[in-house]
Amino acid sequence: MRTSNYKKIKLTKSAAKKTGLAVGAILLTGIIFFFSFFHVTHVEVMENTHYSKKELKKMILTGAFSSNSILAPITCSKAKVENVPYVESYSVSRSGRNSIVIGVKEKNVVGCIPYLDSYIYFDRNGKFIESSRTRDESVPYFEGITVKKTVMNEKIPIKDTVLNTAVALSTIFAKNDMIPDYIELDEDYSINLIYGDITVKLGKDRYLEDKMSRTIAILPQITGEKGILHMENITESSKTVTFEKEEEEVTAENWTGGYDENGDYTGDGEYDENGKYVGAKPKTELDYAKENWIGGYDEEGDYTGSGEYDADLNYVGAEPTQELIDSFGDWKGGYNESGGFDGVSEYDRDGNYVGPMPDNAGNSGTDSTDSSDESENDNSDETDEDQDYSEDDSYSDESYGEYDGGDSGYSDESDYE
Repeated sequence: MRTSNYKKIKLTKSAAKKTGLAVGAILLTGIIFFFSFFHVTHVEVMENTHYSKKELKKMILTGAFSSNSILAPITCSKAKVENVPYVESYSVSRSGRNSIVIGVKEKNVVGCIPYLDSYIYFDRNGKFIESSRTRDESVPYFEGITVKKTVMNEKIPIKDTVLNTAVALSTIFAKNDMIPDYIELDEDYSINLIYGDITVKLGKDRYLEDKMSRTIAILPQITGEKGILHMENITESSKTVTFEKEEEEVTAENWTGGYDENGDYTGDGEYDENGKYVGAKPKTELDYAKENWIGGYDEEGDYTGSGEYDADLNYVGAEPTQELIDSFGDWKGGYNESGGFDGVSEYDRDGNYVGPMPDNAGNSGTDSTDSSDESENDNSDETDEDQDYSEDDSYSDESYGEYDGGDSGYSDESDYE
């Protein structure tokens, strides 16, 4: 009896072991089948403003079960988003045996303002939702909105008028993708949009939709220009838009010519590399000085072109050099009342009185002095209080273009004062 019972027990344990191994094998096979059959081979990511599809998949699909279409929606959707800027929440759902869909709910960012050494982002309710040391170019950036203190997830301390303007502009920009480099808000709440070298003056927060629709139509026509596009006077009855063009004075430094009519570079050709006529090369300060230099005479009074005396036999030094002109710094003098260059007289080449040469200028280059000792003594006795400095040696040329109220008609008129 004992032997029989022992055999039965032994057989029972052996059978149980085999059964356990069989069940384990079945379970393992089932697990392998489950993970291979529902293995994720396609991930669809819904459109997102701030992150690429690759970035979102890396942030959301984490953990051992993220590659399974059954388990990924259960495990990955519970991941935290507190440290993910601009994302309020996200979800993972199964769309097929081997495919899942990632959906992201973004925070409604309206604008960005500077704060200390960072940028803070706020939503349409004015709530501070994000902070970053780098600026996101896709978010409207406002200059002129300053705050002394901010608290995350609380309303930033700005006036409702300012917030309403920011929300309105952000909504308009979102429709047409015409976000400016930055937006200026003046103390009187006037709005200026900065697009490169063009400033769009919108004026007060009135008729913004109308002003912006015209701005969007006109900006492509004035690409590459510099100036101010005046939109502030647009009303229900007035649709006139004016472009105040900034004309840059052409100098030898910014002259784009040098090519001839055939496109060959000669150095003094009056065309640019694109075949556009740009005129003769402007004269440099050295060119003007040499052209009007009163010297060139020798001690006998004969003109040689290089003599260091003027026609009255006054010693004026050697012919002007670039070193001499550079030594003047910002001083534009060196011309006499008659327009002749002697390097020491107190007028500029346009006949404007600019005062004597400053003490820190003219220390290098040609030694141009008057032969009269009395003149030298007078200059040495002058004090800073007696010196009269003027920078009125430039002119401005403004062109005004006026639009007829349509989205495209543009005429260019020039007014000179």
